[in-house]
Amino acid sequence: MDTAASGAAPEAQTDVVIVGAGPVGLFAVFELGMLRIRAHVVDALAETGGQCRALYPEKPIYDIPGYPEIQAGALVDKLERQAAPFRPTYHLGQRVETLTPLDGGGWLVTTSTGTRIACTAVLIAAGVGAFAPKRPPLEGLAAYEHQGPGVGVHYMVGRREAFRGKRIVIAGGGDSALDWTLSLAEVAARIDVVHRRDRFRAAPETVAKMRELAADPASPVELVVPYQLAGVSGENGTLTGVTVATLDGETRHLVADALLPFFGLAQSLGPIAEWGLNLERNLIAVDQATCETNVSGVYAIGDIATYPGKLKLILCGFSEAAMAAHAIFPRVYPDDVLHWEYSTTKGVVGL
Repeated sequence: MDTAASGAAPEAQTDVVIVGAGPVGLFAVFELGMLRIRAHVVDALAETGGQCRALYPEKPIYDIPGYPEIQAGALVDKLERQAAPFRPTYHLGQRVETLTPLDGGGWLVTTSTGTRIACTAVLIAAGVGAFAPKRPPLEGLAAYEHQGPGVGVHYMVGRREAFRGKRIVIAGGGDSALDWTLSLAEVAARIDVVHRRDRFRAAPETVAKMRELAADPASPVELVVPYQLAGVSGENGTLTGVTVATLDGETRHLVADALLPFFGLAQSLGPIAEWGLNLERNLIAVDQATCETNVSGVYAIGDIATYPGKLKLILCGFSEAAMAAHAIFPRVYPDDVLHWEYSTTKGVVGL
């Protein structure tokens, strides 16, 4: 954390800077807005929604109150609509690099693109921190990345429909690999599931469904075990095949339009780790009642926050957003008394 502000004037001024535009960060815009608190939102990804939109937009979520089932991307869309009346300013494709205390209180937030925002409080809703997919160490792999929807190498699935009729190789043995195997089996021409052993780390019911599919002669799914990725090949710059090998050196060539390696995420707090916050196993310790960190005026909510009895659930993050907003109110309006009203009587009045 910087200890002195630069002499240059900030480009923007607001009440709260929210670090992270995932579901909890988006809901925080709403909770702050209901208290007449303005917000700017910074996120390293190029779009809002965090992992819900970047990694599994079409994956169903079952524990959102009032929704027996909702796709992750649809949940993000609704949260954006809910926040819209409060006119948040989004700074996407950049991350917060420094927090600088301002004379007289508040913070100067500086991002990786040089954006400078003066604010009264900072609310960290960064989920697991900055993340990037773990890439398999294959020669020539980069040449087939970012080729377009449904072809080449992808580390996440944006639209399932893009893979309709495609020949897909899915590598990995965890929940993401098997969840997408089950989902894409409904649209793909063929799916080869490559894993180094015939044991999977996914939820038992998911493993059972995947094995049932693989045993069905009419299914497009085949288990390729025990094999590991060994190479990729193509024609005219387009992926056409994936080579896999056993530990004994036996190889197979799989015809493929697309390779989906699901080997997890490399996660990092990035600059957040340098801000002087109390960290516990890469999580930020907060006061359970207010979600304030050990640094006055800096709050944390969602998966990145920890306290005794913490549950890593989206609905808990939503509750923390409300608690943090109420704790921030007297900082923004020190001379006002908060007369709390339920939304059913107050309504939603945009800023």
